[in-house]
Amino acid sequence: MRLQVEDIRVGYDEQTIVHDISMAIPDGKITTIIGANGCGKSTLLKAITRIINHESGQVVLDGKNIRKMKTKELATQLAILPQSPESAQGLLVEELVSYGRFPYQKGFGNLSAKDKEMIDWALEVTGTKDFRHKAVDALSGGQRQRVWIAMALAQETDIIFLDEPTTYLDMAHQLEVLELLHMLNVKEGRTIVMVLHDLNQAARFSDYILALSQGHLIRAGAPEEVMTTEVLKEVFNIDAVIGKDPRTNKPICLTYDLIKGE
Repeated sequence: MRLQVEDIRVGYDEQTIVHDISMAIPDGKITTIIGANGCGKSTLLKAITRIINHESGQVVLDGKNIRKMKTKELATQLAILPQSPESAQGLLVEELVSYGRFPYQKGFGNLSAKDKEMIDWALEVTGTKDFRHKAVDALSGGQRQRVWIAMALAQETDIIFLDEPTTYLDMAHQLEVLELLHMLNVKEGRTIVMVLHDLNQAARFSDYILALSQGHLIRAGAPEEVMTTEVLKEVFNIDAVIGKDPRTNKPICLTYDLIKGE
C-alpha cells in the first residue's frame, strides 16, 4: 500500500474529531468514506492530504511522512478536490484547468509543451474540451464539477481525493460524475478516495469503504462487508434492510427506519 494512515488524531479547539485512526488506502482502487454528518469524514480527508494538521500519528506516502515532504513534491503525488471549491469567477475553463500544472512550473514561466499536453488530455478525458473557452461560471453544476476534476487530473497525480463530489448535483449529474471517476480508475489506474453521503452510490462505485462514527473507524472493507444491517445501525442509528442491486450485484439499502430510544 502506497498510502497509510497510522494512529492519526485530529482536533479543533481542544475537541478531538478523529480518534487514533489507522488504515491503508488500497492502490488503484476506489475508496469511499461514509458516516453521519459531523462524524469526521471531511476532517479525516483534509488531514490525510495535509490541508489541516493532525495532533498525533502520521500519514505515510511511499514510505515518507507527508509532514516532511515539500508542498510541490506532495502535489505531484496527490490531488484534492474540496467539498466547495473556491470560486472560479472570471476564469475560463482552460485557465482553471491550467492551475493543475502549478506543481511542475518554475517561477512564473509560461506553460510548457508538456503542460499544454496534460491540459488538453484532462479536458478530453473529462468531456470538457468543447467548452474550454467558456467561463466556468456559465456552466451547469455537473459541467463545473467535471472541470474541477479536469484541473485535478492536469495535476498528473496517481491519487485523487474528492470531498463530496456529488453535492448539490441532481441525480443524473451525480451519476455522470461518479461514472467519470469510475472510468478514471479503471482506464487510467487512478486511486480515488472520496467522501459520499449516498450509501447506495458508495456501494455501487467503491471497491473499499471506510465507515466512521463519531471520529472512530467502525468498519473497513469491501461494500459487502460494510453495507450490513449491523454496521449501518452502529454508524447511522438506523434499522436497514439490505438487498442486492440487480444490475451490479452490489449491496443496496432498500429501506430503513430510525432506531428510537437508543
